[in-house]
Amino acid sequence: MGRITLEKVRKAFGDVEVIPPLDLTIEDGEFVVFVGPSGCGKSTLLRLIAGLEDVSDGEIRIDGTDATLVPPAKRGLAMVFQSYALYPHMSVRKNIAFPLRMAKMDPAEQTRRVEAAADVLNLTDYLDRRPGQLSGGQRQRVAIGRAIVREPAAFLFDEPLSNLDAALRVGMRLEISELHKRLATTMIYVTHDQVEAMTMADKIVVLRAGHIEQVGSPLELYRAPRNLFVAGFIGSPKMNLITGKLAEAQGATTIGIRPEHISVSSESGDWKGTVGVSEHLGSDTFFHVTCDGMSEPLTVRVGGEVDIHYGDTIFLTPDAQQLHRFDADGLRIP
Repeated sequence: MGRITLEKVRKAFGDVEVIPPLDLTIEDGEFVVFVGPSGCGKSTLLRLIAGLEDVSDGEIRIDGTDATLVPPAKRGLAMVFQSYALYPHMSVRKNIAFPLRMAKMDPAEQTRRVEAAADVLNLTDYLDRRPGQLSGGQRQRVAIGRAIVREPAAFLFDEPLSNLDAALRVGMRLEISELHKRLATTMIYVTHDQVEAMTMADKIVVLRAGHIEQVGSPLELYRAPRNLFVAGFIGSPKMNLITGKLAEAQGATTIGIRPEHISVSSESGDWKGTVGVSEHLGSDTFFHVTCDGMSEPLTVRVGGEVDIHYGDTIFLTPDAQQLHRFDADGLRIP
């Protein structure tokens, strides 16, 4: 079981309130990602759940039991940090078993759990090596293994992939997602990378300045962002946001259109523009187009290689069914 409920949870450091009162429910077995810009409070919120920070007000319940004042070690949670925090003089086996030895668990049970975790994480052949003999991705798997052996009610990940290079991040992203499917255990994952959030989460919690801006599945947030902040944060490249007369004609203060929902023509279209910098990614190409009457260039996504070059005049037509409208307060207009 791993249902976690936050009721009016608030955190302040002195007179500075970093997390205003918020409510959130994480269901048993969910993979929930906290995402937002640096300083939005996502790591602080995770540490409150873990018990590494004291709650200023409110209540945290784990499987229905009030855990607000329960010490971290007794909450039944396991945390994986950004740094691997491995003991360099110990073997992989001893690093993974360390929390079990501290709990004075029966040696036979320690061995069983360590070998089971190593099998899940493909570390069986590395159990007798030391951390210095492993790659970054393998070290992170060891840190995860140390959490797995505790058989927690939930795993808490605090930006665990930020120390890895791009290729390893993709690989570990898939491994952690696969691990969640195999263990069927609640996981809470903190990241500032919205691509990680979109590809891994069952449910995303978007935070800004300690406030929850929106909670929902990746596709819910992508298709129906609640406000301008979520619209501009979720999606890569981000949504094009347009103000002025074009927005007013749609009965809105701001309209949004994603790069893939704009068609391109060299002959005619709704918006005339000049091609600026292009980004060729093989399967996709992104054009940055300066359009008449718009203060910011639009990003347009097209497939593969197209015969369009810097300085060309092109015409853009947005898919009317995919336009997003926002009012003067930045809230979505249904």
